[in-house]
Amino acid sequence: MPIDDKVVLVTGGTGSFGKKLAEIVLTRHRPRKLIIFSRDELKQHEMAQRFGNDRYDCVRYFIGDVRDRERLYRAFDGVDVVIHAAALKQVPAAEYNPLEAVKTNVLGAANVIDAAIDRGVKQVVALSTDKAANPINLYGATKLCADKLFVAANSYSGDHVTRFSTVRYGNVVGSRGSVVPFFLKFKNSGGVIPITDPRMTRFWITLSQGVQFVLDSLAHMEGGEIFVPRIPSMNIMDLAKAVAPECEHRIVGIRPGEKLHEVMVPEDDARRTLEFERYFAILPNLDKRDTAAHRAGRPCPDGFRYGSDNNSEWLTVDGLRTMLKDVEIEPA
Repeated sequence: MPIDDKVVLVTGGTGSFGKKLAEIVLTRHRPRKLIIFSRDELKQHEMAQRFGNDRYDCVRYFIGDVRDRERLYRAFDGVDVVIHAAALKQVPAAEYNPLEAVKTNVLGAANVIDAAIDRGVKQVVALSTDKAANPINLYGATKLCADKLFVAANSYSGDHVTRFSTVRYGNVVGSRGSVVPFFLKFKNSGGVIPITDPRMTRFWITLSQGVQFVLDSLAHMEGGEIFVPRIPSMNIMDLAKAVAPECEHRIVGIRPGEKLHEVMVPEDDARRTLEFERYFAILPNLDKRDTAAHRAGRPCPDGFRYGSDNNSEWLTVDGLRTMLKDVEIEPA
């Protein structure tokens, strides 16, 4: 495994992804050191209590912000692998505070790139989102910009050892801010569930699946790829039926910055996308490599588009209920 006997640092490490990553890495793998980098001292304290026994003596906690370039230089000293999960993710908050989203999601990404190259980090995987594909809101636009920065960083690094790739996936079942805990709140109060549009579809993945896909991508990456997992879609009405079948529905309309369907491989990107059994890999525009890893994939056909509405795999009501049994639901 790429992280065994390695020093691994996770930015935004006290968030939902970082906590699940720590759980999986510490129970299934053997990193030499796992560094949790975040700006929230309370969450670090709570995490240290959870992973505080001798079994997890490889964990370190660094307070810092990806906006602070100098702090990243200190934190990345001696690090082999960086998983960049720090971001401002709430769509309405980004719309209302656009410069703050740019500072964290774009300038923070640039800081991570510079620090990783200059400190000799070997691998960097950045977390993206389906909202970065053909974005219509500021959050998606900042993440698309970050994606471009991480892809281009492989050329920017020149003869340095650092290689960068990105992972893009859809909505995380049960995560804070997602629709599942939102619907559960109405179920528990016996209320009416607001539905934006009954035609709406979304990609769905569990937090554990997202973490494992990131770890798998570390093994596959050569630099510059955007990795997209093949995951199921679900219609919003089926989701409401699975989570709160006894509730009535009220159609409220699509919110500003929201799409009817999400896309993870747009048609224009499909021309340089390889299809594998369990994932897609969008290659850089300037990619000229003919490697064994790339030859194992099949080029996507002309006009291909991987969207939540034309997906070949769909999550049923029973399928989501089964999935939720193994998922920790965070507060809405």
